[in-house]
Amino acid sequence: MSPQKLASRKDYEALVGKYDTFLFDCDGVIWHGSKAVPNIQSTLGMLRSRGKRLIFVTNNSATSRSDYVTKFTKLGIQAAVEEIFSSAYATAVYLSEVVQFAPEKVAYVIGGSGIRKELQEVGITTIGQEDTTPVDLATLAEIEPNASVGAVVFGIDYDITYRKLANAHINLMYNADCLFVATNDDRTLPGGKHVYPGTGSMLNSLIHSTQRTPLVMGKPNKPMLDCVMQKYHLDPARTCMVGDRLDTDILFGIKGGLSTLCVLTGVADEASILDPSAPQATYYMDSLGDLSELDASSA
Repeated sequence: MSPQKLASRKDYEALVGKYDTFLFDCDGVIWHGSKAVPNIQSTLGMLRSRGKRLIFVTNNSATSRSDYVTKFTKLGIQAAVEEIFSSAYATAVYLSEVVQFAPEKVAYVIGGSGIRKELQEVGITTIGQEDTTPVDLATLAEIEPNASVGAVVFGIDYDITYRKLANAHINLMYNADCLFVATNDDRTLPGGKHVYPGTGSMLNSLIHSTQRTPLVMGKPNKPMLDCVMQKYHLDPARTCMVGDRLDTDILFGIKGGLSTLCVLTGVADEASILDPSAPQATYYMDSLGDLSELDASSA
């Protein structure tokens, strides 16, 4: 069945009435960079006023959950740490609770402060952020495996260097039992007017050089799905996943047996949503902010 376009107050009422829980991607759905999507504050306020549970599920590992709360607050949006589930947090939970990462080991991290902060909060020491010094053929020999590295964790890194890639490579190749974990493998990253290389595009360099396949935590992969379903005890029939990417957000919802809503404020356009070969959203609409038409006074 083709995705249903929501474009009227009647459509909006039917959507809101059908679900108890809404999962939201952030970039391209709630905001663009540092700017909120128009009317999004009113939309989220309306959903809360009707007793809906809101959960923000993001593949962006550059920001910790506590820093996300700060960002939400600056944009005039209510959100609690417990309502935010990021790929960085999922990675920390996986290493600490599933793998039971050895306390004497460290994680070599290619990524931003968000993933390092989440790992440190569960007691995992991180290294790698200091590896910004340029390297050349004459200095490559100084890069050696570090026996204390028990995992290489790869997330979005806006300051990625060859030295970081070389250190990650050498530890994955020569450290026995070194885990290879990626927060997500998004091919692109929305950045306002344009899209740019995402985590997956940089991650491929290590996959190619090591011939190893990482465990990918983020949407649409099973580890993230299992963590979200278990943490929030979701009823799939009463849950809707809202996103702007068909290959991550919408596919994530489909794999979880959830209804899905794709918005046109991010990566996907109407033609791609209606392409029968693409993951098929249940619904689509111009902007999540359009639900603000159902303001609190009409509840």
